[in-house]
Amino acid sequence: MYKIGMIGERDSVIGFMALGFAVHEAQNGEDAGKKISELVKSGEYAVIFITEDLALVTEEERAKYKDMPLPAITVIPSSKGSRGYGMANIKSAVERAVGADILFKDSE
Repeated sequence: MYKIGMIGERDSVIGFMALGFAVHEAQNGEDAGKKISELVKSGEYAVIFITEDLALVTEEERAKYKDMPLPAITVIPSSKGSRGYGMANIKSAVERAVGADILFKDSE
């Protein structure tokens, strides 16, 4: 059975422990990049969520795994709110998978 991982600042991720997520604190991009690599290489995770603030500074590390079927690395807002980066990533992933913009085609 696969796990769901969560990487982010303590305030943003601690609540996910109650949902059974494997929570991993990271204070900066270097910590988060190392943690992403560890979780992917473990082969235990189906999904890894990462907060937007850390996703912005770990693009290079995350890009190494974007074409792998598992784990899916998904960006979520932090406790500070959203900058729109997470939604832009989801839109891009859906476009790659489906071949068209099915999420926002009517909003432009």
